[in-house]
Amino acid sequence: MNSAPKTGSILVVDDEASLRETFQFFLSREGYDPVLTAATFDEAFSILSSGPVDLVISDIVLHEASGIELLRRTRQNGIDSPFIIITGYPEVKTAADALRYGAFDYIVKPVDKDALLRSVRLVLRQRQLERLKSQAEEERERYRLLLDTVFKSVTDAIIIVDDELNIINLNAAARQLFADLLPGCTEGTNLSATFCSAEFSTLRTDLLRVLQTGEEVVEHRFECNTIDNKPKILSICTSPFCEGGDNRHGAVLVIRDMSVRCLQQRSRCSSFHRFIGSSDVMQAVYTMIENVGRVDTTVLITGESGTGKELAAEALHRESSRNRMPLVKLDCTAIPENLLESELFGHKKGAFTGADKDRRGLIMQADGGTLFLDEIGEISAMTQLRLLRFLQERTFYPVGSDTPMVVDTRVITATNVNLKEKVQQGTFREDLYFRLRVIDISLPPLRRRNSDIVLLANHFVRKFSQDLKKPINGLSDNAIKLLLSHDWPGNVRELEHVMERAVVLCPGVTITSNDLPPELARSDASPEPAPELHLVQPPPPAAVPTGGASADAEAEADTPVAASHILSVLGKCGGNKAKAARLLGIDRSTLYRKIKEYHIDLSVISLE
Repeated sequence: MNSAPKTGSILVVDDEASLRETFQFFLSREGYDPVLTAATFDEAFSILSSGPVDLVISDIVLHEASGIELLRRTRQNGIDSPFIIITGYPEVKTAADALRYGAFDYIVKPVDKDALLRSVRLVLRQRQLERLKSQAEEERERYRLLLDTVFKSVTDAIIIVDDELNIINLNAAARQLFADLLPGCTEGTNLSATFCSAEFSTLRTDLLRVLQTGEEVVEHRFECNTIDNKPKILSICTSPFCEGGDNRHGAVLVIRDMSVRCLQQRSRCSSFHRFIGSSDVMQAVYTMIENVGRVDTTVLITGESGTGKELAAEALHRESSRNRMPLVKLDCTAIPENLLESELFGHKKGAFTGADKDRRGLIMQADGGTLFLDEIGEISAMTQLRLLRFLQERTFYPVGSDTPMVVDTRVITATNVNLKEKVQQGTFREDLYFRLRVIDISLPPLRRRNSDIVLLANHFVRKFSQDLKKPINGLSDNAIKLLLSHDWPGNVRELEHVMERAVVLCPGVTITSNDLPPELARSDASPEPAPELHLVQPPPPAAVPTGGASADAEAEADTPVAASHILSVLGKCGGNKAKAARLLGIDRSTLYRKIKEYHIDLSVISLE
């Protein structure tokens, strides 16, 4: 007995229970599953109407109907299940009717078991082949529709020609190209005659070569002119073409117009990695990151504080082939200068007091991945030299070691200060500056991407509403007006803090102008003379740094910070400017500016 289930469902229709059960028994014993039974015409038709059945074995005589009538009714209702008709009284007319309605076989009683099983095997095998054929045709049709969609939608011109250079097919881009170059070229046009001029002889030569050799002609570019005498540079690829069904041979030309740069950038959503913004300046940044991310080169990210330099570094890493390896980050101002070298390059046990074991530096930790150094403009001359040597040689020595270490680490740096000015002042090495600035990505301040402000504000409202479990769902028109009129010296970071404050204070479901800080309302009022900063010593005349310094001064006018206080806080923080800025309640860039304005000598800081 074959116990393995066989393909195909079978319905046995007979008004005699003994015959139904006999057929069901030996068919099931042969491994067919499921084997269904029906005693009446209505019961059988109900089963056939409820779902597909692969074979019907029906007695010709049924109560109040016949197997022939069941076959006829199923065909009228679009049911294509094959039938084997069983009869005890063979007649030419009934046999003819059975075959006319599409019965697969007509068997006379007494039924020979082997003959019936042979007929069942044949019908189910044919049924399976028909099903596979139907699936293959459906798949072929889907594939044809897909190719047709691709063919019509691609922006490159595609022309298919036969072995006599007659155009078989061409897409919309090709029609447009020919409208500019060779009006009248369409299906049926012979390109042998059309390309006979010296200007297009290259295309004719390529086509003939492909037809003769069956080998692809790789891309080359040639110059031509449109009908109104405008120059074009076309990139051409020519490949052999064979359509199996008709056994037709020919060639395919793919033509790309290289003379016109696409002015519209690739359409993106309003987000890119962790960036939010759809303005033109941000679209340009996204494109730059996509292009630069793919190449393994050093990148310098510049921009004011709060513009998203760390987000840019993360996006560059994710766009690179190193994205499965670590991205290691370091804020160069967060580590005391005397420990920064060890933090970067690592150290050997006993290299200095407190070095009680070997330590892998961040460069080694980022091996195979990316090292992001924020505030690179603040590192010492010695660290600058060591970093330069590493970038040049891709080797370094841990502190206290004379064994060189080799790593494959991409370096991305960022700064909110003007490194070129620091080079001119002699506080930053020019050779390192050019090493870091192989590619420069400049992030625009928020005031230059005004159209993104509402987008960002709504993003932060959603974020903080979810975090704080508050049902806030938008901003009022007055609130939006205040946001748009503000200069945002702290950029996106400032906007994020403003929206977090607004969500915390908002008593309802809409952020209003009353939930925003008072300084935003003042910035929207009519211009008034800027309040004076009361400084311990007057600042020397100098160019105002970019990035909204005057706006920062305005914001801090009510809380002047004395030089002596800055020195004291820096001493308590061990010279760590990031910590000092937090304790002073000012932005880090503001601290740098005040150090410069007050001519504070950091070497005299007394560490407490």
